[in-house]
Amino acid sequence: MSEVRIVAEARTEFGKGPARRTRRAGKVPAVLYGHGDKPRHFALPGHELMLALKHDANALLALQTPEGEQLALPKVVVRDPVRRTLEHVDLVAVRRGEKVTVDVPITIVGDAAPDTLVEQQRTTLSVIAEATHLPTGFEVSIEGLTAGSSVHASEVKLPSGVELAVAGEDVIVHGLAAPTAEALEAELEAAEAELGIEATVEETPAEDAAEATEGEGTPEAAADEASASEE
Repeated sequence: MSEVRIVAEARTEFGKGPARRTRRAGKVPAVLYGHGDKPRHFALPGHELMLALKHDANALLALQTPEGEQLALPKVVVRDPVRRTLEHVDLVAVRRGEKVTVDVPITIVGDAAPDTLVEQQRTTLSVIAEATHLPTGFEVSIEGLTAGSSVHASEVKLPSGVELAVAGEDVIVHGLAAPTAEALEAELEAAEAELGIEATVEETPAEDAAEATEGEGTPEAAADEASASEE
């Protein structure tokens, strides 16, 4: 994987106010952790950082700091929930040759067997690799996957020097039997029957009340009451 060079300006002001001013200037507040050092605060160029993280969540950043170059990996990326712009980034410092644990995205390829539903239980796979040679993604084939079958972590093809950080028995995808038309129809009928029972229970008190009060307050009802009293 290639390194992305980014200029990192030191930040000396902290808190919500300074963070807002940093964002208005088109930069992203960032904190660098790791190697037993005190956290260091930087302002990173928003556009360059967004491009670096757009296609690789584990992009290796070569921060150009006032103290010199520092390699770092994204640890926590906070985005605006609506605009999806970068709000804050936590970084972890790494060294060349150092091994780190990262979550790598999984892409499902191929077609399962007919009448088989595919349940993807993992969208990423945790692996251990050198910080400067991190994989960007894994392809997991489901070609011919049948109901009751699974693809496990141990079956994912890993590049040289990369090892699993999870148990090999962990399930990536699992095949499920597609429901038959008869089963779907039975479920629909059961749901309709249940709704019908609920509707009857809810409507009965209202119907009883309507029958109990029907005719009350009308001239005919008053006349019937008068006739009854005269009798």
